Amino acid sequence: MPQSPKITAELLTVRDFIRYGVSCFNRAGLVYGHGTDNAFDEAAWLVLETLHLPVGELEPYLDARLTAPERKAVAAIIARRIKTRKPAAYLLNKAYIQGVPFYVDERVIVPRSFIGEMLCAEDFALTDESDTVLDLCTGSGCLAILAALAFPSAAVDAVDLSAEALAVAKRNVAEHGLEGRITLFKGDLFKPLKNKKYDLIISNPPYVDAPAMKALPPEYRHEPVMALAAGKDGLDIVRRILKEAPAHLTPNGGLLCEIGQGRVRLEDEYPQLEFLWLDSEMSEGEVFWLTREQF
Repeated sequence: MPQSPKITAELLTVRDFIRYGVSCFNRAGLVYGHGTDNAFDEAAWLVLETLHLPVGELEPYLDARLTAPERKAVAAIIARRIKTRKPAAYLLNKAYIQGVPFYVDERVIVPRSFIGEMLCAEDFALTDESDTVLDLCTGSGCLAILAALAFPSAAVDAVDLSAEALAVAKRNVAEHGLEGRITLFKGDLFKPLKNKKYDLIISNPPYVDAPAMKALPPEYRHEPVMALAAGKDGLDIVRRILKEAPAHLTPNGGLLCEIGQGRVRLEDEYPQLEFLWLDSEMSEGEVFWLTREQF
């Protein structure tokens, strides 16, 4: 546990506080995975956001000297990260996917879907320009928003079972000025959509299996259980999506779905489906693509 913020008279610059944060985090044995994967990036993110400095531009500010109120604020958030074990995104109420900011709090999981990386890629070419897009299990609404940005002419629907998550999604949709293009639905997967069909369905559903849920480190236990847990093997929701998706795809439509580590189980259970497994910079074999024709 770091000492009281009063010690910060000896910590003067951005560089000092990032170093101090890294040392404190390493000593405390924190766990990452909610926007960063190491102590340095976590400390830099907390320091820069707290100082209202651009996260992607660390170098020009490294030797900037902090005022006394700034030193107090930065030391306090470093201490909170350790004491509460909350992910930095919850402490800051902000998360990024490919540089796009989203509001988050403990009503939603911290956005980190590999699908976001794919939607933002310049060479994303699984489908032609999509006029209708559906985001299942939308949570904070991040993927629905990224899809709306990727397909400027598309109408996007987004569904979640949690009213609390939809409140966060509504805020993000408004902050990105997309109220006229994204429609939010409360309900269980496809149920609130009746017979609607889509050119593109994307989903980052719950997919954590029972053993992994029991072993979650403290940082992940701050996230909503219903957004993580998916039965004994983590595929309960994915199976339902595979069963119900064909009825909601246009003839040339397709499903893009993230499943975590369940590839082998899924291929064994559905040998008739020719899954196209997509890799990104950060993942391998955790996202699949299926067209309506392949179902």
